[in-house]
Amino acid sequence: MADSPSRILLVEDEAGVRITLRDRLVAEGYEVTAVANGDDGSEAGLNGQFDVILLDVMLPGKSGFDVCRDLRQAGVNTPVLMLTARGQTVDKVLGLKLGADDYVTKPFEMIELLARVEALLRRNVASPAVAGSAYQFGDVRVDFRRTLVTRGGEAVAVSAKEFQLLRYFIENRDETLSREVLLQEVWGYDSTPSTRTVDVHVAWLRQKLEEDQRKPKWIVTLHGMGYKFMG
Repeated sequence: MADSPSRILLVEDEAGVRITLRDRLVAEGYEVTAVANGDDGSEAGLNGQFDVILLDVMLPGKSGFDVCRDLRQAGVNTPVLMLTARGQTVDKVLGLKLGADDYVTKPFEMIELLARVEALLRRNVASPAVAGSAYQFGDVRVDFRRTLVTRGGEAVAVSAKEFQLLRYFIENRDETLSREVLLQEVWGYDSTPSTRTVDVHVAWLRQKLEEDQRKPKWIVTLHGMGYKFMG
């Protein structure tokens, strides 16, 4: 029996762009649900089972930022790829901080979008390298089957990329991991995004999981070398 096609939620208000993207994604073998505003996108993302969400920033009703924030706060860890016409770094950083996993700036080449979707799908596949369905360090528990992180029994809102990064740290605990290795293994890119992206995501994980993020106990910096997970 053939594997089921990956399911993509496309939230894009421009009809021409929405139709073009939907048709190309379907031609590539994906199952696509396309909606035209933020409110419908939020409802679909909360109630549907998707493998990737393509989310425009400028939408009627809720903005893409609002939709991404609401999904993460509700515990939805589906990878989110933001589609934006904005070029300002602050907008890109805001999207990532709210829980997006990647972004492309309009106008973009279709081949680039497809490559980023494929990378998110690859990194979202459960890895067999972790023994057991959960891992505990300190008061933090990571449930791999449910893609759920809790601290002191309370759910921690993490993006799909943060979860994948944490998982990779756990799989390779006590190993020194360079930023370049983390970019390749977690993001799936040889050269982009920049190594600063790794530092930002590590900082967000520390903020959520460390007792004192200025003196981290679990994710330790090895200056000039990278990071090591000590959990």
